[in-house]
Formats: sequence, structure tokens, C-alpha cells
Amino acid sequence: MAMKTAGGADALVTDINVTPLVDIMLVLLIIFMLTSSAVAAAKKPDVIDVDLPTAASSATVEESPPVSLVINKTRQLFLDGKAITRAALKTEVSARVARQPKGVALTAVLSSDRGVDHGTVVGLIDGLRTWGIKDVAINTKAQDIE
Repeated sequence: MAMKTAGGADALVTDINVTPLVDIMLVLLIIFMLTSSAVAAAKKPDVIDVDLPTAASSATVEESPPVSLVINKTRQLFLDGKAITRAALKTEVSARVARQPKGVALTAVLSSDRGVDHGTVVGLIDGLRTWGIKDVAINTKAQDIE
């Protein structure tokens, strides 16, 4: 780097050296990037691992908020993202049906892992209908048609 001097060897250098400033800013940027990614990873919401089956005729349901049920690989039930037993599910679904206004049907969306046997899914659908939910949708992934 060339340096200008105005009056000889004893003259003061009045130029600002920005190299240390750039070094400090790059270190601060790296620290910020690392801490922000760590914070984002720590605040990741709980996810229920379900491998949905595919269907060519899948569609989106646009209604009032449905009752969301999930059955994972281990046949554990989740109601609106929270683990629940079958007895507590019956109580909660019956209470929601009772709170519904007259003439408004409550819908349930069932997401079942593809590894769960057919009898478990049919038993849950039958239970939902017995407890007052007549419309049960089965959640699937869209299938690529060849």
C-alpha cells in the first residue's frame, strides 16, 4: 500500500486506516449469523412425524377450523398438535360438538401415517362419527400423475 507524506519523514499521517474496522465488522457479522441460526434452530416448533399417503384426487378443505387428528407410526393420537388418549379424545370431541351452533357441522381432518393399519384408521373414523362428527376428511399428499 502506498503512503503519501506531505513534508518528509516527520510529517503526521492523517489518513484513516479502515482495515481494522473492516476486520471487526466481518467478525461481528459472522458472530451475528451464527447466533441467529442457533436461535432459529432452538425455536423450531414441535413436529409430528407422519408419512402421509399420496392420492391423485387430493383437494384442500376450505371451511371453519376443523378438528385436526394425527396418528403417527406408533399409533399415538394427537389432537390439534397435542398428544391425547382415546378416552380424552372422546370427551374433547363430544364437548366440541356440543359447543357448535345449530346447523353448523364440525369437520375432522385425519392425518394417518401410511404404516398404520387400516383397522386403526377405520376404528377412529367410526369413533368420530359416533361422537358427533359426521364429516371426516383424510389428509393425503398430492400424487404426481404420470
